[in-house]
Amino acid sequence: MSQSSAKRAGADRSEITDLLYRYAELIDDGDFDGVGELLARASFGGPDTPRVSGAAPIAGLFAATTRRFPVQGRGRHRADLGTPRTRHLVLNPIVEIDGDTASARSTFCVVQATDRVPLQPIVVGRYYDRFARDPQGWYFTERIADVEMMGETSDHLLIEVHRFDR
Repeated sequence: MSQSSAKRAGADRSEITDLLYRYAELIDDGDFDGVGELLARASFGGPDTPRVSGAAPIAGLFAATTRRFPVQGRGRHRADLGTPRTRHLVLNPIVEIDGDTASARSTFCVVQATDRVPLQPIVVGRYYDRFARDPQGWYFTERIADVEMMGETSDHLLIEVHRFDR
């Protein structure tokens, strides 16, 4: 691989991992419209759940299923909607690039702390992602969120999680 090819591959990996981290940041900010925009050209779902596509349906899914709390403290830019009081940690991303398409797999751990629930991990799993590149850059074409372990989610989800049991 030439030095310029290696440099381009590194830049591509960086741009793709930034998308992974941006998704986590948007959810933790309670910016579900932003999540919808980020995934606007993708299908989103779990391995055994129906998939949704498009910015508005994806944003609506998050708004309908994820609890938001009033923002506490200063320096918050999403004070109008509140946040889930979570931190989505995206770990060990493995990115494979093939021309103008790519795939990635990573693990995630969601931690949460609320007035009722002490700081703790609440969900752990894996993301399986696909990407494409156009002249504006890389974008998601598919995100599968495979939940492997679930803890106390009563302050996180607005839905009955057992309806998705395998």
